[in-house]
Amino acid sequence: QVELVELGGGLVEAGGSLRLSCAGSGDVRTISTMGWYRQTPENERELVADITYGGTTKYADSVKGRFTISRDNAKVYLQMNSLKPEDTDVYYCHAMSWGMRNYWGQGTQVTVSS
Repeated sequence: QVELVELGGGLVEAGGSLRLSCAGSGDVRTISTMGWYRQTPENERELVADITYGGTTKYADSVKGRFTISRDNAKVYLQMNSLKPEDTDVYYCHAMSWGMRNYWGQGTQVTVSS
């Protein structure tokens, strides 16, 4: 079992920056990929960025060049620069185990004012 705790959400003006962090605890040796998702208007979670155990990253087109994901063992970070009002959302930390089990954090609110 893995638990994920996010920190770092908040309110920022458009063009500003925020850094999200997520720390995994428990059986972290089972974690392969970690990442960040956000909620769509249709109440689905869409990928923002993820990073594999080997360091390969993937980004949503909407955040490429503005967001950077990084990882240190069972901690994952999301540096968000040049934030836009449309980035406003609840951001969820995600971890997938080698056995394809999904774990989610509780979510952290990011609000970008125009």
